[in-house]
Amino acid sequence: MRTNFEIRMKIRIIAVLLLAFLLGSCGEYNKILKSKDPDVKYAYAEKYFEEKKYGRTIELLENIRNNYKGSIQEQKILYLTAQAYFYDKDYFSATSTYKEYYTKYPRGEYVELARYNAAYGMYIDSPDPRLDQTSTREAMSLFSEFTQDFPLSEKTPEAQKLLFELQDKLAYKELLSVRLYYNLGLYMGNNYEASIITAKEALKTYSLSKYVEEFQIYLVRNKYELAKHSLDEKKPVRYRELLDEYYNYKNMFPIGNYIDEAYKYYETALKELGEEVDQLKDEVVKENVQ
Repeated sequence: MRTNFEIRMKIRIIAVLLLAFLLGSCGEYNKILKSKDPDVKYAYAEKYFEEKKYGRTIELLENIRNNYKGSIQEQKILYLTAQAYFYDKDYFSATSTYKEYYTKYPRGEYVELARYNAAYGMYIDSPDPRLDQTSTREAMSLFSEFTQDFPLSEKTPEAQKLLFELQDKLAYKELLSVRLYYNLGLYMGNNYEASIITAKEALKTYSLSKYVEEFQIYLVRNKYELAKHSLDEKKPVRYRELLDEYYNYKNMFPIGNYIDEAYKYYETALKELGEEVDQLKDEVVKENVQ
């Protein structure tokens, strides 16, 4: 049975060996950095890239870029630098370097993948919908350009899919604003109007979004709240506007998720207007939906 002393000694020996290995590794890297031979540095940059030591790859390549300026080798250096940034999860720097590569070499060997990865890096960098969406818009622009310039690429279907996904993210951000304005109601002003304006703009901009129905029902809800809280002399106009939005929703989503809710607003509007309307058709529609 081993004593505590023997166990401690074994741990100490392992630690010393590990430290020696690390120092040896760092020593090699420092020697390469001090080398005046750019070809050696490039060879080691490739080696470190294969070993997934992307920070070392980037430092070595940035160190020798000027040595190869204007040469064929510069293409490889730029692209490998971008790849190292990408795999190191520095997507902003990766996209910037990919752009530099394909702007300088529009017919370069790696241009198709560089164009796609520039967009994909911004896609990965795209934040939560509640945050600033600069990266999202950048990714959308780059994906759109990619699909136009490389329609037959095997990556184009995926680029189109991700483009629609990003559009939905922006649409959802607008939906959050619509909901917020609606929930604020008449707090410190007429937020129902702001909710309506935001929803209408979103419907124009994101007409193919999966959130279209929600934007449309919020138009109905907001029109109802505006009518309900209006002065008596404005109520007839407001309730007629509510009827218009109800018909818009019903025409777009005859069996929609909110059809029953929308129908209640419709009935309220008819009652408030005191008009005789042929409700039988709507009753039939409502029964068919159910």
